[in-house]
Amino acid sequence: MSASASSAESGISQLADHLFRHESGKLVSILTGIFGIHRLQMAEDVVQEALARALQTWPFYGVPVNPAAWLMQTAKNLALDLIRRESSFQQKQPHIVHFIEQRMAETETGEEPRFDGEIKDDRLRLMFACCHPQLPQEAQTALALKVMCGFSPLEIARAFLTSEAAIAKRLTRARQKLQEEAVAFEIPSGVELPVRLEVVLQILYLLFNEGYKASSGLRLIREDLCHEAIRLTSLLAAHPAGNKPRTHALLALMLLNGARFAARLDAGGDILRLEEQDRRRWDKGMIQRGIFHLGLSTQGDQASEYHLQAGIAACHSLAPEAASTDWPQILRLYDHLLQMNDSPIIALNRAVALAKVEGPAQGLAAVEAILDRQPLDSYHLFHAVMGELEAQQQHYQSAAAHLRAALKLTEMASEQSLLSKRLQEIEQSN
Repeated sequence: MSASASSAESGISQLADHLFRHESGKLVSILTGIFGIHRLQMAEDVVQEALARALQTWPFYGVPVNPAAWLMQTAKNLALDLIRRESSFQQKQPHIVHFIEQRMAETETGEEPRFDGEIKDDRLRLMFACCHPQLPQEAQTALALKVMCGFSPLEIARAFLTSEAAIAKRLTRARQKLQEEAVAFEIPSGVELPVRLEVVLQILYLLFNEGYKASSGLRLIREDLCHEAIRLTSLLAAHPAGNKPRTHALLALMLLNGARFAARLDAGGDILRLEEQDRRRWDKGMIQRGIFHLGLSTQGDQASEYHLQAGIAACHSLAPEAASTDWPQILRLYDHLLQMNDSPIIALNRAVALAKVEGPAQGLAAVEAILDRQPLDSYHLFHAVMGELEAQQQHYQSAAAHLRAALKLTEMASEQSLLSKRLQEIEQSN
């Protein structure tokens, strides 16, 4: 195979992967809307098969003018072929064909989803369907991240700090439960809505976080995931069912953090720490929107974790330079956040804030005081933080050991580059 042919195939493979990661949630949602949520597994399978066919045919026949539409049509045809083989379909074929063809035609009009008393966006409908109360909450979140956002079981496992095998079991059980319960493809109402809304918000939060700092792949930042999370959360906040203070708080958090996209990496793609970023490159429009939604979030009488995290993000976003950051206020917010959620990761972040206010020795003491440190042992940022705090205390051997551990635990090239540079500096100081 010539170098040009190999390069072309590589480009097609990258395009197909890009489209799948960007479009899989949309495709599964549309197919589920057409064929029913009881056929969720089929929808996932045919979308995967459509991608496989793209990889087989595009190198020979060329990339279609509209690759996403090609994947959608191929997936629809595959699904229809599967259903035609079912005995129940044969008995009612004329009616089902008419219904499916009508629904398939409706999804090809290209009209943007809109609200009219209920959420019209298939992706939000599917999110609420995945958040059925009969499913354990961790299974709800894992299922929605898989089918809506195209997350792999490994990516979900990293988000939950658990094993890939455990996530695979959750997904299998969740799909089975959805089929057994014959869950409707609709927005819930009444007392059921608040519980399922909370899980939807958690899913959107995890989606944004995966884009803000990807757990795997070549790119540290996947802005497409972040913007999709912002789009979906904005749709939710605009609907009466989702127009709640905590929805606005989550949207504020996303916007305030997302405003820093352009300044987070240097020209070579390496990470720039917050104090190293050129704040002139922060998106002022997103910051203004974030502050606006943070204001809307105060209309309730209860503060959520999203409120406190958005408040922390606002402290960073409103500081004209790193030196003017209100670290005492950030520490107070982390104190309140830790009372709501005693997660070891939140405790670690609080320790960083404490070190900024009272010095590295106090920060290290706070880390030592974390009761459940076991999940942190496999978290590379834990070792990166410990390495930095130990270095500030001039404990260079301990600092270097932690940075080496962090290097082994991260797969991101940009993070490895930053950690390697810092490790070299510390070794030279020793």
